[in-house]
Amino acid sequence: MPELPEVETTRRGIAPYVEGRRVRTVVVREPRLRWPVPAELSQLHGQTVISLERRGKYLLFRTAAGAMIMHLGMSGSVRVLLSPQPPRRHEHVDIVMEDGALLRYQDPRRFGCILWTAGDPLRHPLLRDLGPEPLGPGFGGDHLHRLSRGRRSPVKTFLMDAQVVVGVGNIYANEALFRAGILPSRPAGRISRERYQRLAAAVQEVLRAAIAAGGTTLRDFIDSDGKPGYFSQELHVYGRAGEPCTGCGEPVRLSRLGQRATYYCPRCQR
Repeated sequence: MPELPEVETTRRGIAPYVEGRRVRTVVVREPRLRWPVPAELSQLHGQTVISLERRGKYLLFRTAAGAMIMHLGMSGSVRVLLSPQPPRRHEHVDIVMEDGALLRYQDPRRFGCILWTAGDPLRHPLLRDLGPEPLGPGFGGDHLHRLSRGRRSPVKTFLMDAQVVVGVGNIYANEALFRAGILPSRPAGRISRERYQRLAAAVQEVLRAAIAAGGTTLRDFIDSDGKPGYFSQELHVYGRAGEPCTGCGEPVRLSRLGQRATYYCPRCQR
C-alpha cells in the first residue's frame, strides 16, 4: 500500500496544480469507498485551496470553508490531467480546477477515502489521536524509549503503531530496523534508549531517502507524473527473502509479525 514517502511524493507532485487555485466542481462517479463520499463534499465547489498538507498518510486540502481529507488506501493514486480524458475503470472522483487542471482519484480496491470536514482537519476523529510525524520535531529516540517501557509487543509492531509515530508502514519499518541492527521480534520494552536513538535516526534516514527517490513501487502505486518510484532499488531486506544480506551475506529471512511480512538478517540484527 502507499506509505508515507509515496503520499508525500503525491503531495509534492499535485500541490502546484491546486494550491492557491479555485475548484470549479467535483465529480463523484463512485461514492462507495471505504466510507461513502459525503454529500458535503459539494462545499468544495468554488473554494480556493489554501494549502495541501500531509498528516501521516492523509492528504489535507485546506480551504476557507473546511478541508477535504483524502487517503489512498491499499491501491489508490491521484493523477493530474491537463486536458480532458475519458475516465477509466476504477477512476472514481475528479476534482476539476477553474484553470482546467483535473485531479483524478483512482482506487481499484476502494479502501481509500475522500471526506469533508468543516472544522480543523487535525481534530477529525481519524487524525486527532495520531502520534508525531517521524520527520517532525516531536519524534526521536527518547520518545520511542519512553512509550516502549513495559511493552511486550515486538518492536516492529510498536514502530508501526500510528499512536506511537505516524506513517511508518511495513516496508520502511523493515528497512529501518535493519539499518539500526534490531531484530523485529525483540520486545519493544527490552530495547535500550541508545538503540532507540539509532532506530529513530534510521527511520528518518530511510524515509528521507525514499522521498528523495520518489517512493517505493508497490503493486498499483504510481506517482503523480505516472512514473514509478525508484526506492525499491535500494531496499536492503524488504522483499529479499533468501537473497544474501547486503551487510554480511547471510540469507535474508522471512517471518510474519502481526500478519505482516517481516524481513530481517539473523546475523546483523539482534
